[in-house]
Amino acid sequence: MTLAAVTATSGVLASEVTPAWAVTSPAHASYASAASFDPAAADRLYVNYLALYDPRSLVRTAAWSALIATNVNAAVARFLNSELAYAVNRSDELNARNADFARRILATHTAEFAPEVHAAAKFALNSGPTALDAFARTGYAAAMQRDRAAREAAGAQAAALVQADRDFVAALRDTDPGAQVRAAAGYALRAEATDADVVEFFAYDWAAAASADMQAQQVQCANSDMVWLAAVKRLQAEAEAAEKAALAAVGEAQIQARAAAARAWHAMGEQASSAQTTWEAAEKVAAGQAANWQQIARAAADATDNPNWQPIADTAPTTAQQWTTWRNNAASRTAYWAGLYELALQGERKMQP
Repeated sequence: MTLAAVTATSGVLASEVTPAWAVTSPAHASYASAASFDPAAADRLYVNYLALYDPRSLVRTAAWSALIATNVNAAVARFLNSELAYAVNRSDELNARNADFARRILATHTAEFAPEVHAAAKFALNSGPTALDAFARTGYAAAMQRDRAAREAAGAQAAALVQADRDFVAALRDTDPGAQVRAAAGYALRAEATDADVVEFFAYDWAAAASADMQAQQVQCANSDMVWLAAVKRLQAEAEAAEKAALAAVGEAQIQARAAAARAWHAMGEQASSAQTTWEAAEKVAAGQAANWQQIARAAADATDNPNWQPIADTAPTTAQQWTTWRNNAASRTAYWAGLYELALQGERKMQP
């Protein structure tokens, strides 16, 4: 099935069909040794995560196309070697970016608390490239102003603001783990800000900024992993070829060939170790964010008498779960690269004189 063909059904297949082997828990992706390490299974696991959770629709579509292919292993390898890069590049083009932006806005600006923005995003998604472009350029800002005017006219949310709310936003500005949330909180409390800005932060800016923080890490890690995979596969092929040559050599030539093979395996190990370290850091960030949003969800649930906290009470549990899912994926990728590192280390040791 072609990328274009699967695009027409994107969002249905990925959400309704899951291969029997697909898992998202890191417990299913741990590799105790090189002997138990199955790169093909780990690749399928990672592509399954991308198909379900990558924020870019074209990446999800291309990943799912690989997973439903007749020869899954070959399709997954082809996806990681070339199709992922193509999907990433395509996602950078205007229409894909606009659609992803509108979907993110639709998910973070609820019909109850941002009806104009929600309706405008839904209309843009249902109306094609021209409407999506208009929404990204001017429609979103105009809809935000309509929602803001309606809230100011009603006055209930501004009247419900207390100093503790502003203090909480100030704490987010200073200490939140997400750069976008810190920036949004700071903007809500800027010198010329009004009560309407703080209300708007609670209504949807907080959730939108949190979503942007998550997507930034997802995209950065996925893009980096794509580059690392290409490099490590090349290095592994070179190491395997060098080892084969060393085993066929004799005498002094074998000593030199074994040393060359050991260096080749070492180079692969360095790449795997670097990638493992990065994924470990991503896992730590995601775990911290998941805990942070679980705490926010509890605080919001307790603030039932404050209408400004209701929007975040509705979205915080979902955000916490999304960070948990991302943490699990990061743990799986950490285990994947640890497996490759162990494979390279054993190869290096075997080739040492």
